[in-house]
Amino acid sequence: MSESLAALVVSVGRNSAWVALEGEPGIRLAQIRRSSGARSMPVPGDRVLVSPLEDAIVVIDAIEPRERLLARRTVAGREKALAANVELLVTVTSLAAPPPRTIVLDQLLVYAHFEEIAALVVFTKADLAESPSALPALYSSLGYRCLSIDAKHGGGIDAFRSALEGSRSLLVGVSGVGKSSIFRWMGGENEIGDLSRFGLGRQTTTAARLVRLDPGFLIDSPGVADFGLGKVTPSELAPAFPEFVAAGRCRFADCSHRTEPDCAIRSGVARGEIAASRYESYTRFLSEG
Repeated sequence: MSESLAALVVSVGRNSAWVALEGEPGIRLAQIRRSSGARSMPVPGDRVLVSPLEDAIVVIDAIEPRERLLARRTVAGREKALAANVELLVTVTSLAAPPPRTIVLDQLLVYAHFEEIAALVVFTKADLAESPSALPALYSSLGYRCLSIDAKHGGGIDAFRSALEGSRSLLVGVSGVGKSSIFRWMGGENEIGDLSRFGLGRQTTTAARLVRLDPGFLIDSPGVADFGLGKVTPSELAPAFPEFVAAGRCRFADCSHRTEPDCAIRSGVARGEIAASRYESYTRFLSEG
């Protein structure tokens, strides 16, 4: 029987995954053998034990105990596992094309708050914006760690690498914000191929991107849409907005910050002390739950 090898799961398909073996460069295709010790499906960030199968392909024998599991919150109350052993959520937002979507950025920051993990806000394409953006200053003022990266020329990459500090990190951002360029400047490893080889389902071409930061890593996320907040109440959501906490008390202890009189939050918005875009995100998250 072949000796098991330690590996990191980088990307997952329906019946197979991309994994990076410890001490070996490159990313390999791995079959998920559900009848093995892997009682649940692996997710990016999982530490697994694998054994050789054929043609440089390996099979996942077992998933090692997880220190943390990030899951998607659903309205139905069910959870979908997204990533494991991650301690830093890195959000990437373009300041030009595509235009910044603060609703997405705010959603990811609230998600990180709920999951009690750190967040790093990265802005790209500042040089392509028609005018200087106020977003970096806004989010810095709220206490978030923010960096700007010129993904085309590599500016800011050294500061980004230092900010990761060996953390086990997940990079999240919508299409076109420059994630691929960031991975390239970081000297990342990547594979793009079909993950349906071991199943009967339709062909699924999936990208796997990894930067090894011993003892940590930076891997690509499953997708922004997966980080839904599910059903949340005002008392749960408001503390995830630092400026709401700093705004003071409302007239009513159970204020939802939407229609009640003498609301400190809405007064802050009216005075320009709370960004209208942030308040819009808050009300939208409540209505979507």
